[in-house]
Amino acid sequence: MAPPILKLDDIFLSFGGTPLLAGAALQVEPGDKICLVGRNGSGKSTLLKIAAGLVETQSGEVFRHPSSTVRYLEQAPDFASYSTVQAYAEAGLGPGDDPYRVTYLLSHLGLTGQESPNDLSGGEARRAALARVMAPEPDILLLDEPTNHLDLPTIEWLEGELIKSRSALVVISHDRRFLEKVSNSTVWLDRGQSRRLNQGFAFFEAWRDKVLEEEEIEQHKLGKEIEREEHWLRYGVTARRKRNMRRLGALQDLRAKHRGHSGPQGSVQATVSDARESGKLVLEADQITKSYGERTIVAPFSIRVHRSDCIGLVGPNGAGKTTLLKMLTGQIKPDSGWVKLGTNLEIATLDQRREDLNLEDTLAHYLTDGRGENLLVNGEQRHVTGYMKEFLFQPEQARTPIKNLSGGERARLMLARILSRPTNLLILDEPTNDLDIETLDLLQEIVAGFSGTVILVSHDRDFLDRTVTSTIAPANPDAPDGRWIEYAGGYSDMMAQRRGAQDEKRKAEKAEKARSAPSTTADTPKAARGKLSFKQKFALENLPKEMAKAEADIAKRETEMADPNLFSKNPARFSTLAAELEKLRASVTKMEEDWLELEMLREELEG
Repeated sequence: MAPPILKLDDIFLSFGGTPLLAGAALQVEPGDKICLVGRNGSGKSTLLKIAAGLVETQSGEVFRHPSSTVRYLEQAPDFASYSTVQAYAEAGLGPGDDPYRVTYLLSHLGLTGQESPNDLSGGEARRAALARVMAPEPDILLLDEPTNHLDLPTIEWLEGELIKSRSALVVISHDRRFLEKVSNSTVWLDRGQSRRLNQGFAFFEAWRDKVLEEEEIEQHKLGKEIEREEHWLRYGVTARRKRNMRRLGALQDLRAKHRGHSGPQGSVQATVSDARESGKLVLEADQITKSYGERTIVAPFSIRVHRSDCIGLVGPNGAGKTTLLKMLTGQIKPDSGWVKLGTNLEIATLDQRREDLNLEDTLAHYLTDGRGENLLVNGEQRHVTGYMKEFLFQPEQARTPIKNLSGGERARLMLARILSRPTNLLILDEPTNDLDIETLDLLQEIVAGFSGTVILVSHDRDFLDRTVTSTIAPANPDAPDGRWIEYAGGYSDMMAQRRGAQDEKRKAEKAEKARSAPSTTADTPKAARGKLSFKQKFALENLPKEMAKAEADIAKRETEMADPNLFSKNPARFSTLAAELEKLRASVTKMEEDWLELEMLREELEG
């Protein structure tokens, strides 16, 4: 086992009341790709800042290898002394680092580098900070919600960069699919303490549930043991009491342990406040278009949305998702075509920019609209502090200004507000940003079980797969031209349909090429054109065997690379396997194309 390059041990930190961290630990070795998971407010970001040296602990051990470099993704970058984004990103480089890498990263993150820091949106500032910390390829990379405000192509590019990076990684993210792809270890922060699983996030939830189940069984056994000891205390022989004072003390310790067990951090409990049922047809759009100057955002597009549909909108940043969403809901008029909204609609909206939040409001004022201490939820009067508890807010936070909340807590507060309003049409624009995984689970259950209609914009592939009934995406995702297509099912279904369409297109092109091939040999004797050459026949018969052998080699290497410890134990072997896999996959693709071309040629020659 390689010595750690970063070690936090027995970390204690409290801001008064229940300690935020009480014995937490984090150990990073070369090659580690660690996902740090836990509820909002469990101390994940604080632990990451302690690792980065930005927060001091009250007790515990903090060790960083003297020769290791550490970079931390800031949530609020300081651009004060930089004239351009390029200058800001290059300031993160060390001696000997390649300045070209800054340009490479900025271009893939959708920035030119010439932007003025004063003009950046929150998402652009986050991407600039991401380029700055990744450019020097540090020994340890600490990333807090790196996928927020990134579109799907950029998230998939980032996954590839992090997987092949030599940097050890500790990442916090709400994006399940992203964590599954980049992690080989998981650290779970729960009730101030940490547990480690030496497997990636794909194995975390089953492990977590097993841990909690075992904990519940242990508490049950402890309760039974207390019952037995209390029975002895009441009915045991009085003369033995002096000799058994130690046993009495042990009973008191058992009681204290049982009382002190807090159980897992609470889960959000909520349902949508039902409005009266909408009409069967919720909205209809016919041949709607939208352009800004010479740029087409929406080419003629038509859709019908029925009650209980859940529609997802995906696409690169700037493709026009929010514009299309606003056109469909009547907030923006189309340049041509028409949109008709159904009857009895009660619309609730969660905006990705959180523009509905007045940061000076208190939590109670925001939830009740300033109408006292109560709010109406599903026709029932509820006290605001009781309703707040369902979303993991403490009663004493009722008078807390919203500006004091974290990003995840603000998202949860907005969710609490829209779920308290009667609605039959939910509009969710990037609803997963900053939510922890457990709150995401709740949101998925709400959306999946909602009797009304949902239209949502999201870059979270797992969330889309679990919720939507159809997906609207640009016809050309690499260069959006305003054409949009509706696909049945979620994100994975959409990708499968796209691959199928591309395969059909390639087959048609190959068939056309094969049909045209004989015409180029008009001077060849007829007998020679009537059959394949010996070389072509040999290739047609043997290519399937060679493909099967190559696919077996691919499977063998994929199995070896699936070992979560391979990268840390033998990075050279990991790199060799990755290169071999790339070559094998390319050779299989080439063999498939060759075989298809020969098979079509054979069919053409044989009539």
